[in-house]
Amino acid sequence: MSNLLDRIQFPADLKDLTVKELQELCTEIRSYIIRTVSHNGGHLASNLGSVELTVALHRVFGSPDDQIVWDVGHQAYTHKILTGRKDQFPTIRMQGGLSGFPNRQESKWDAFTAGHSSTSISAAFGIAEARALQGKPGHVIAVIGDGALTGGLAYEGLNNAGRFGKNFIVILNDNKMSISRNVGAMARYLAHMRTKPGYLKVKSHVEAVMNRIPVIGPPLWKTLHGLKAVLRSLLYNSTLFEDMGFYYYGPYDGHDLPQLIEVLENAKTIDHPLLLHVVTEKGKGYSFAEKNPGAFHGVSQFNVQTGEAASNAVGEKYSNVFGKALCTLAEEDSRICAITAAMKTGTGLETFSQRFPKRFFDTGIAEEHAVTFAGGLASQGMLPVFAVYSTFLQRGYDQIIHDVAIQRVKVVFAVDRAGIVGEDGETHQGIFDAAFFNTIPNVTVYSPCYFDELITDLH
Repeated sequence: MSNLLDRIQFPADLKDLTVKELQELCTEIRSYIIRTVSHNGGHLASNLGSVELTVALHRVFGSPDDQIVWDVGHQAYTHKILTGRKDQFPTIRMQGGLSGFPNRQESKWDAFTAGHSSTSISAAFGIAEARALQGKPGHVIAVIGDGALTGGLAYEGLNNAGRFGKNFIVILNDNKMSISRNVGAMARYLAHMRTKPGYLKVKSHVEAVMNRIPVIGPPLWKTLHGLKAVLRSLLYNSTLFEDMGFYYYGPYDGHDLPQLIEVLENAKTIDHPLLLHVVTEKGKGYSFAEKNPGAFHGVSQFNVQTGEAASNAVGEKYSNVFGKALCTLAEEDSRICAITAAMKTGTGLETFSQRFPKRFFDTGIAEEHAVTFAGGLASQGMLPVFAVYSTFLQRGYDQIIHDVAIQRVKVVFAVDRAGIVGEDGETHQGIFDAAFFNTIPNVTVYSPCYFDELITDLH
């Protein structure tokens, strides 16, 4: 561990560093994360993309009095390092060590325990309202990824929080991916926001003209540059977020640390809900993760020099056997469809998606919708198979009852990662599925022990 990181124990220590030193610190933090995750496994690419944003947040705000709520927690490793857990960081995801996700029982800097997607805005708004009722000062910030914006809960939170008459900050960490490439209308909307031609064209033209004016040109441009939010508002009609009651600012370069610090300092002073749109690169600073961020989202042990997984061969994976068997059945029966909620690779559906693209549906991180969508398909005689991690299927419990069981339609739930999952901790245990399925009428539960049983049960 090098000198700058040695000097940091708590967020307040960041205020003693220059911006240049903070930038060097970001490089050190990335190296520390890469080394640790290469030994322990964990979420790498998303954490590498959020280093500057996290450093800027802790430089500007006074946590834990100011509370930062992280969505999911895939981007919170830097936060853990900066909040008194630097020396414990090598124990992350190990028995008796740090949780791989934010955890209220672990640290007062973890405002809200997380592990599932799209919860941050609602939780942060609840915290903000409670603090207002209690007369407590300070800011509340929710940090949410673009992938999590495919979850309906995020919009329920935005819709409710837009009426808040005080400072409330939502930071959209937009890396153009969630786990795999984002899908759906929201992904297209954010891509549109990132590349608005009107603003970018006018900005480039004005900058060029101003810088050609002798003496007063460059300082005048700096003044105008500070008014870019006003310029955007003139060029854009409104955004979805503004229609929900939020001021929208962005998009900003999520790796431009000086700009992030300036933007966050300004955001503190606005007495209104606001959304800051920050564009980051998943896997930033590690070439293998930059080239293939999806593969480096969640990793086991790997060689830092080559990027290759450690040779801990465990044979054929259950998910892959399931995927092959489903493809075989789909060849024989054109009614079979496969559904995933943004977990195509993890649930073994990669090959199915390539061989049967018209019968493959990725709903994004929207398990409730996926279950009801499957019910709709089944009501018309199709045979939908929803492949989903056990921990995430919990979110669709009401839909399983109302939109599948009561409808008496045939939907197959291929529940992956059932049972104890170890390293990912309490938010990811697959221990409730058998209990809740067995309480629902019109449901048959199979629990295959071997590959042959899995294939037989699927038939």
